[in-house]
Amino acid sequence: MAVSITQENFEKEITQANKPIILDVYATWCGPCQQMNPTLDELEIELGHLYLFAKLNVDEARDISIRYGVTSVPTFLFIHNNQIKGKQTGYMSKEVLKEKIEAAFAS
Repeated sequence: MAVSITQENFEKEITQANKPIILDVYATWCGPCQQMNPTLDELEIELGHLYLFAKLNVDEARDISIRYGVTSVPTFLFIHNNQIKGKQTGYMSKEVLKEKIEAAFAS
């Protein structure tokens, strides 16, 4: 299950992570965000051994969202060694999201 990111655990879970992170920035009121949940759950089952899957509620951790330049939800941030390797916004299919994840961490 994806780690829920808050102001309190951000440092430990994100900046000190020992593997690449897929950070789902979402809002509870966002329809496309809710539609992405099953896709993310499936990808976590398939790719969880390679990546840390994490979720950040934009309404509960606005400062973190602003720090990463999130202007709409859903936004997916691909982070490794505390650096943004890629960023995707909006609803997408499982296959497309998987391709975006792999491309972001390929370099």
